[in-house]
Amino acid sequence: MEPKLVITEDGSSSLFVKELDEHYHSVHGAIQESVHVFINAGLNQKINHQPVINVLEIGFGTGLNALITCMEAIASKSLIKYTAIEKYPLNTALVAELNYCTILQYKNCDEIFNSIHAAGWGRAISVKDSFTLEKCEMDFKDIMFTNQFDIIYFDAFAPSAQPELWTESIFASMFEALKPGGILVTYCAKGIVKRTLKSVGFELEALPGPAGKREMTRAHKIKP
Repeated sequence: MEPKLVITEDGSSSLFVKELDEHYHSVHGAIQESVHVFINAGLNQKINHQPVINVLEIGFGTGLNALITCMEAIASKSLIKYTAIEKYPLNTALVAELNYCTILQYKNCDEIFNSIHAAGWGRAISVKDSFTLEKCEMDFKDIMFTNQFDIIYFDAFAPSAQPELWTESIFASMFEALKPGGILVTYCAKGIVKRTLKSVGFELEALPGPAGKREMTRAHKIKP
């Protein structure tokens, strides 16, 4: 499956996978979706409230969520330890075409984005003093973390494209991976997904969705 570069409505890059008829991000805007779902509804619930934040991303993809999270770590002076899972890493030529830094215009954005993608797989590296990254090339079903993360960015392809990524067994492993008090955020608000999240122990919160979507989901692992 070789993705094709596309431009979304906010001017930022995404990728389209013809075989799945699926985009990596919302066609209404890759950056706006990332900020709305994963930063505002996810990271901002923890940042400035604890000295170290452990983030797990399900679906590293283009590295957009990691980039914006890194910039938030720098701005807030929080220490973020970021683990990203991806079964199909992108090739470097395709990464070079992504335009996020042109739009975001963060200081040293290109350097940081390049460091995120240049980081080797399977080992933790320090991208900045406030942001460490470990990329894991693996299948979601092989995840076996326990009480390790404060936030999960669940950014897999949609259930209609890859329903095997939204099963009870996958969400049970997500529940196990979170610390008590941790949260999982996802753009998806389908009824079957919410019922499955509830079935493994999550308490759910429906939130306004990003542009083009009525709702998104925030799931809580309640402290005992």
